[in-house]
Amino acid sequence: MSAAILLVVAKAPVAGLAKTRLCPPATPEQAARIAAASLLRTLRVVLDVPGARPVVAMTGDLAAAEDSAELRRVLRSLTVIPQRGAAFGDRLAYAHQDSAAIHPGLPVVQIGMDTPQVSRRLLADATRRMSDPAGPEAVLGPASDGGWWALGLRDPLRAAALRAVPMSRPDTGALTAAAMSRAGRDPDRLAELSDVDTMEVARDVAARLPGTRFARAVGEVVADAHSAGGPR
Repeated sequence: MSAAILLVVAKAPVAGLAKTRLCPPATPEQAARIAAASLLRTLRVVLDVPGARPVVAMTGDLAAAEDSAELRRVLRSLTVIPQRGAAFGDRLAYAHQDSAAIHPGLPVVQIGMDTPQVSRRLLADATRRMSDPAGPEAVLGPASDGGWWALGLRDPLRAAALRAVPMSRPDTGALTAAAMSRAGRDPDRLAELSDVDTMEVARDVAARLPGTRFARAVGEVVADAHSAGGPR
């Protein structure tokens, strides 16, 4: 069985601070509920991956988050560490380093909380590839907006290269791949996914996850916009 750290970098879904690009049409509370649903689904998928050592690097006030009680209950099943560092690239590098200190000798596959459509199969494939002695030194999952949704490193300390990568830009994925290559770790490519950063993407992802908490949270926004005569 493959063994790897599955690292989820997450932010407490607090209204007014989470998924603000969904507003409008979502209210701040609705956007935070969508974020909470996305995080909860991601955590449950991670917990279902064989051989995974789940770690969550968390920032923000969970007590003020939407669906706080449910999040706390699920997080009790995982190892939770605080994010540290100022810039996002620093926080990612520290999260890899701190996860490796908890599970020495294991590779890290890091994801975020913006791809609730991620599957057990995708994550199991990534951890298998990183655990295979003959496999790649790094894997990168590109996002459709030009960023990336997953980064796997056989040596987690190589994540220090992320400190020099500008984040949240249309070329972040390409710049990350280049940074890994300069560090001697040409990444293999994982499947492309879409980050839920806009309502258009949220609706598309919700359509693929019928009957889920995420689909219901998105459906609430769509229904409210429709009843108000706004765009669907």
